[in-house]
Amino acid sequence: MRKLSCRKLPSLLFLFSFLFISLVNCRQVRAADPYAYNGGRAFADLQHLVAYGPRPVGSKALEDSRAWMIGQLEKAGCKVVQDRFAGSTPLGNIPMVDLIAEIPGKQPKHIVMIAGHYDTKLESSFRFAGANDGGSSAAFLLELARELQQTRHKLTYWIVFFDGEEALKNWSDTDSTYGSRHFVQKLTADGELSRIRAMILVDMIGDAQLDIHWDQNSTSWLNKLIFRQADRLGYSKYFLRQPVAIDDDHIPFVNAGVSAVDLIDLDYGPNNSYWHTAQDTLQHCSPSSLTIVGRVVKAALDELENSPRVQ
Repeated sequence: MRKLSCRKLPSLLFLFSFLFISLVNCRQVRAADPYAYNGGRAFADLQHLVAYGPRPVGSKALEDSRAWMIGQLEKAGCKVVQDRFAGSTPLGNIPMVDLIAEIPGKQPKHIVMIAGHYDTKLESSFRFAGANDGGSSAAFLLELARELQQTRHKLTYWIVFFDGEEALKNWSDTDSTYGSRHFVQKLTADGELSRIRAMILVDMIGDAQLDIHWDQNSTSWLNKLIFRQADRLGYSKYFLRQPVAIDDDHIPFVNAGVSAVDLIDLDYGPNNSYWHTAQDTLQHCSPSSLTIVGRVVKAALDELENSPRVQ
């Protein structure tokens, strides 16, 4: 057995001191950033989801990815509800499942929903990985659920994964947003819709060249709140004031009188050339984009915690 030389003690003490100070500084950095979001871990989740392959509604791959997501949410300590229903589509009735992960707060009747879809578009002519469109929103929400579960809140949060956002044939009011339309109908029938004080929808937010425009179909005060936080955090170049009008999973909620905002980057690749094509792959997504959106959303939630609009 080798003996520790006394000559090595000063250097070892210096090393231990350096490691201790580094650990303290690391904790101080985390404490100094209340809106920290782990985009790297979210990107790892995205990689895992893409490995299942195409994940259209009713597919075995979507079922398998859903089971994995439920496991991740439960591991994080979330209570998960599987809301099963039959989507009436141009291809017939298809079983679909919305996932609702609840993160309780001091005010159980005051709910803020953060949502996105986890299905991918049905394609027969090529293998559609759906890294950004379907994958990024699901991965983003998984990580957000983990992080929100670690802190205390006034508000209760629902992290909702919609099934059946994509059209089976051609996008229309009846062939799209199956999960969100069903959920609004269910909440209305159960007398629960009024508990949703605000909804933040994320979609296609993994684009490595991130640019989120102001959606004219979203609720004005929520748009202002989101973009105000983006400006404050120094992300104005990613959150652009040029208006667009987007049909997405927030529309059923807006139409039902719920304040909702859509954070979507519908400018994916040159002239949107990656959208719904074989080019929607991991190489065109970035953990940095997930981090940016995550920090903005967490800052927005922090403001909502004390907003009279949601009390």
